[in-house]
Amino acid sequence: MAEIVPTRGAALALAEEKRFIETGYVFLDEKRMLLAATLLEELGHWRAARRTRDAALAGAIGALKAAIARHGFEALQLYPAGEGQAGGLDFATRNFLGLRLIVPSPVTWRAPDPGDTLDASDAAEACRAAFAKLVPLALAVAVHSANIRRLIAEYRATERRARALENVILPETKARLAGITEYLDESDQEEAIRIRNARR
Repeated sequence: MAEIVPTRGAALALAEEKRFIETGYVFLDEKRMLLAATLLEELGHWRAARRTRDAALAGAIGALKAAIARHGFEALQLYPAGEGQAGGLDFATRNFLGLRLIVPSPVTWRAPDPGDTLDASDAAEACRAAFAKLVPLALAVAVHSANIRRLIAEYRATERRARALENVILPETKARLAGITEYLDESDQEEAIRIRNARR
């Protein structure tokens, strides 16, 4: 760090820099709290979506077992899957403190048309419908998981910046300002003593 010539101007500049650093720390501290609150909220949404998805997955596994019992594993593999949902999936985003978070949007996933099937059954149709319902549920889990990862990364970066200001930059600036102020005070006292001695 370059040496600063101890002058009144340098002291004023350091005092202004100290105020700026303190303002920056307050902003980062508030951002850290907002990120933590949003992270907890997103985590709650993820847990709820995961519970819903897991319950639907258990139902789909039960339907798969029933379909295998009806058709056999090899015959069920030949059961036509159909086309599924046409087109891609569009994701909206929202800006949160400069961070782009994905907005969960409702996705309707219809059970595909089986077409011509020689050995159609209610068990196979129920199995296909159960697994088709998993698509939007799995998508909701993925959206919240992606948001959580982004929030964690941003929180860690904000935490590092806040700690650097609080524990390194601000103490160094305070120490330099205190050193210059002390030097200027001593210079003022010496000057006052010289003036008194000159008057005598």
